[in-house]
Amino acid sequence: MVEQPNPNPNPIQIQRYLGGIDYPAGKDEVIAAARDAGADEGVLRVLDLLPERQYEAPTDVSREATEGAGAEGAAEDV
Repeated sequence: MVEQPNPNPNPIQIQRYLGGIDYPAGKDEVIAAARDAGADEGVLRVLDLLPERQYEAPTDVSREATEGAGAEGAAEDV
């Protein structure tokens, strides 16, 4: 069975694709590593919404991604 992209990935789903990144890392490095690790379109979409900055650890990426996705989801519900 093929796994379908999750439109709202949780932090664990995002972390799954962030292994092997040397931190600190910029947004482009994070997205490239996730893509190379086979991240689905839902995860890549969320990572694309990250602010342009240096991330010190995978938890920084997850925190920013889930906070940003939550804000986006709330705006879409209006």
